[in-house]
Amino acid sequence: MAPAPVAVTTTQTLQAAAAALAASLVGAPYRFGGAAPDGFDCSGLVWYVYHAVGVTVPRTAAEQRTMAAPVDMERLKPGDLVFFQTPVDHVGIYLGDGEFVHAPSSGRTVERARLKSPFFLLGFAGAGRPTA
Repeated sequence: MAPAPVAVTTTQTLQAAAAALAASLVGAPYRFGGAAPDGFDCSGLVWYVYHAVGVTVPRTAAEQRTMAAPVDMERLKPGDLVFFQTPVDHVGIYLGDGEFVHAPSSGRTVERARLKSPFFLLGFAGAGRPTA
């Protein structure tokens, strides 16, 4: 189910709106292949959030990584996508202050995590900024 659109205008506003919406979805259940509040997988969460702010992104983490403009870890802004090999493709939405939101795995819920926690730091594969 496609999300209801959120009215935003600039890329910076899109990014901030995406980060805020992602944070509001913390606690939603994980569901493999899910892309709606009744259940998300990692790339489905990104797809849902960005479609809600009017940005078309692909559905899989690998495709999302390919389409995003690369960003250095030191230059991350809220709304940027963070990618991991854990050992499979994984994606989250950066919130700022070293935190991101992601849909981790079966039996868990959408959650906040620290980018520099050892698990994610070791699996960090890059970051990118979706373009409108």
